[in-house]
Amino acid sequence: MPNMRRPNILLTGTPGVGKTTLGKELATRVGATYINVGDLAKEGELYEGFDEEYECPILDEDRVIDELEDKMNEGGVIVDYHGCDFFPERWFHIVFVLRTENSFLYDRLESRGYKGKKLQDNIQCEIFQTIYEEAMSSYKEEIVHQLPSNTPEDLERNLDQIIQWIEQWMKDNN
Repeated sequence: MPNMRRPNILLTGTPGVGKTTLGKELATRVGATYINVGDLAKEGELYEGFDEEYECPILDEDRVIDELEDKMNEGGVIVDYHGCDFFPERWFHIVFVLRTENSFLYDRLESRGYKGKKLQDNIQCEIFQTIYEEAMSSYKEEIVHQLPSNTPEDLERNLDQIIQWIEQWMKDNN
């Protein structure tokens, strides 16, 4: 039987919107490869410095691309990251931008220890749809979709919707 080509999916959105929870569960249910870019960078030390203001390392985007290239070409990869404008457009068949209401997001970020400017900037990023606009300008409009990510019910609905999309993609492309 020929190796069935599988779609690559990007899950993006402000920190705290639920990308990792959705991505891990989705990968388990569909047998895809899940890659959290933050974890990948940490493991491979794919950094080019440290941001004192936000107290976090600065991602070396070129090294991340090099690290992921072969895997992305195989297909069936779910990538989770809060930025999206540096990934090659050709990598993804669909992009899901998770959105969370500010009251939920504030609590989630605060529980992660975000405070001050880092907390405020991430909340503003969500209010102004920064990641959604970044996705819309980085990928073909028709492959970018927003999904609400506030409740466990949203999570289940999103999983069902994405799995249906994957099944349809597989039918159409194999």
